[in-house]
Amino acid sequence: MKTHDLTKMAICITLLCISSYVSFPLPLSPVMITTQTIIINLIALILTPKQAFVTVSLYIIMGLIGLPVFSGGASGLAKILSPTGGFIMGFLIAAPLMSYVKGECVHLKSALCITILIGMPIIYLFGTYWMSLNQGIGIYDAFKVSVIPFVLGDVVKCVIASLVAVRLTKRVNQSVFRGHLVNE
Repeated sequence: MKTHDLTKMAICITLLCISSYVSFPLPLSPVMITTQTIIINLIALILTPKQAFVTVSLYIIMGLIGLPVFSGGASGLAKILSPTGGFIMGFLIAAPLMSYVKGECVHLKSALCITILIGMPIIYLFGTYWMSLNQGIGIYDAFKVSVIPFVLGDVVKCVIASLVAVRLTKRVNQSVFRGHLVNE
């Protein structure tokens, strides 16, 4: 990988760690409102599938070895095994898959479709299924507490990530064409 690719990945890991600290509890739900989904979508839209997978994997590994990078500063295997751990694992599947579907270019309409129609449903699927298993409740009950209260906010987060990704991609491409980035 090139230096600028590694730099982008490092910045994305940092943003993902920071985004987990921006969290708010929602009454009647064990799931926190975080800005992690903005960054997961951004990762998918600006990195290649391989880079997205490695970035999210490193984030999860950091949390598993005890660094406080999960929502609210949590860490360890206990967080992955908690009722909301499925969402974290959903990130690992959603980010590279969205990146793969995105292909080489990012346009606002395609970015919105990818994040809203592919990424969020994958994250919801993993999160809901794991919560259902973990809590011993039905899928519908898990869906009611872990997805329904978050849909509108997640759509807004997808819009934010898509807008940022389109602008970033345009800026980076302009810099590359002007020779400002050094490829090693």
